Amino acid sequence: MAQGLREHARGHTGWTLIALIAASLALAACSGDRVFGDHTTLMGGDTTASIAPSTVESEVAPPTPAQREHQRILAAYGGAYEDNRLEAEVTATVDRLVAASERPDITYKVTLLNSPAVNAFALPTGQLYVTRGLLALANDNAELASVLSHEMAHVIARHAAIREEEAQKVALGSDVVGILSDPQDGAMALARQKVKFATFSRSQEFEADGIGVGIAARAGYDPFGAARFLTSMGHNSDLRAGGTGSDVRSPEYFSSHPATPERVKNAQSSARQYSAPGVGNRAGDRGRASYLANLDGLVYGEDPIEGYVRGRRFLHPKLGFTFTAPDGFTLENTAQAVLGLKDGGNEALRLDAVKVPAEQSLADYLGSGWIENVEPGSIEDITLGGLPAATAAARGDQWAFRLYVVRFNKEVYRFIFAAKTRTPEIEKAFRDSVATFRQLTQTEAKQAKPLRLKIVTVKAGDTIEGLARRMAMIDRQVERFRVLNGLEPGDRLKVGEPVKIVVE
Repeated sequence: MAQGLREHARGHTGWTLIALIAASLALAACSGDRVFGDHTTLMGGDTTASIAPSTVESEVAPPTPAQREHQRILAAYGGAYEDNRLEAEVTATVDRLVAASERPDITYKVTLLNSPAVNAFALPTGQLYVTRGLLALANDNAELASVLSHEMAHVIARHAAIREEEAQKVALGSDVVGILSDPQDGAMALARQKVKFATFSRSQEFEADGIGVGIAARAGYDPFGAARFLTSMGHNSDLRAGGTGSDVRSPEYFSSHPATPERVKNAQSSARQYSAPGVGNRAGDRGRASYLANLDGLVYGEDPIEGYVRGRRFLHPKLGFTFTAPDGFTLENTAQAVLGLKDGGNEALRLDAVKVPAEQSLADYLGSGWIENVEPGSIEDITLGGLPAATAAARGDQWAFRLYVVRFNKEVYRFIFAAKTRTPEIEKAFRDSVATFRQLTQTEAKQAKPLRLKIVTVKAGDTIEGLARRMAMIDRQVERFRVLNGLEPGDRLKVGEPVKIVVE
């Protein structure tokens, strides 16, 4: 939760409860391609297209559309990640791919993004973006090459421009539908147009996969890198979903992106045109050892300035507070808020921060209209851990809400808890959770360190379980170790092989 969150939260009035909590429900969504501005994303991750670039008074010429988009991307993804080794690795891979591509005349500029999201995308201008989260998930240079070549394929095939044309057709169709006299006929016509656009978007992704595999193979990389990385991406999505057993992915997700198994199958078919599977480096360069060596020390997870999630606990050394979510919750720290979802998907939470005038009581703030459907008579002033606070109840069509606001260090922190059903047990769990909100001690703040990747060599007697226990992760260590190292069920460690673990 970046300090910039405070700016994001100020000045909003009349927000619906669903709008504030909806992001939490997306935690169980699998990662996948998304449209971000006028470029296409390959790997899933949190996007915040609404964040505007900062404006600075200047006498220089106004920024171009591409420059404005670049600034929006930096704002949404935590800025650039500075690492000379990785920048050199990615740039060298891009240069090698460009030489083997259908358009060697296109110039690409690489930017590493300081985000744990697994994502990569390209602008039509040739700007290529890769998050450190994606770099951490990849296990060799061939997997990285498959991602970069996929994004280059979107640029080469002009997919962004073509998709914009199709989107305009759909928008035009919507206008026509709006004037139809028969609502049922109009709805059916609009649905057909949306399905057509969805099919078009999926076909672009398959086309980019095929083009990308070809570029990587001609550049001398293992053509099966794409299938391996897409498989890892699927496993990572399942891990992030927290094993909730629920699927809250919206129809819009599937309308524009093919399911991961389909893409893996498609990538494998494309790779077989260049080599047989399972022949190792004879199929092309993987560069595993050198790639992993460059990952050693990479920040893993949240950036230090945004605080840390440690299991159910969130702590922010810079802002000086901590709290613990209720049992069964999975937390995710984003630039806008700390979001939480309970196993099963029937409970969620959101924590953000706002500026409230010192002279305004917290009870008055809860009733000031910044959020809808607050139940009359439910607002009351309370104290939490010696801090002034207030609480209220609210209800939507399908969710019941418990709101808490706490004043701490000139800021007001807002907890929004949501549940499909309100019970005394759930109310107590929410109350107990917000009661853990407190100031960090100086020792706690100093001891909080970012997680980083450490590359270790497998020794005789090492097991997956043993190495996983060395990871500085609170839960699901074995599963995280497998996902991080691209290990499938039944895979065994090889003595002398480098692997990734997460340490403080």
